[in-house]
Amino acid sequence: MEEFTLKGESPQTVATLREAFASQGIKGFWRKRLEQLKSKPGYVEPMMIADIYLSLGDKDQAFAWLEKAFRDHSPYMVGLKSSPRVDPLRSDPRYDDLLCRVGLAS
Repeated sequence: MEEFTLKGESPQTVATLREAFASQGIKGFWRKRLEQLKSKPGYVEPMMIADIYLSLGDKDQAFAWLEKAFRDHSPYMVGLKSSPRVDPLRSDPRYDDLLCRVGLAS
C-alpha cells in the first residue's frame, strides 16, 4: 500500500485523517480535513475550503468560500471556468455571476 502524505502536515495530522477515513469513509475524511484547515492559524486559501465543500456536496458553502476567494483576489480563481471540480456548480446562476465578476465570462 502506498504511503499517504500531505505536504507540510505532521504525521499526527495525517494519522487523524486516516482514522476519519477508516471510521467514516471519504465524507468523514473531508469533514476532518475541513476542521483541520479552519482551525489552522494564519491564512488558508479559500479555494481549498471551497473545494472541500464541493467534495462534501455542499454548494452553498462552496459558493460562500468562492466569494471569499474572489474578495481575497485569489490567483486560483483563474481556473474557475475550466476546472472540472466546479462542474456541480455550473448550472447554478451564482456560478455565471461569479464568472462575470472574475472576468471569465464568455
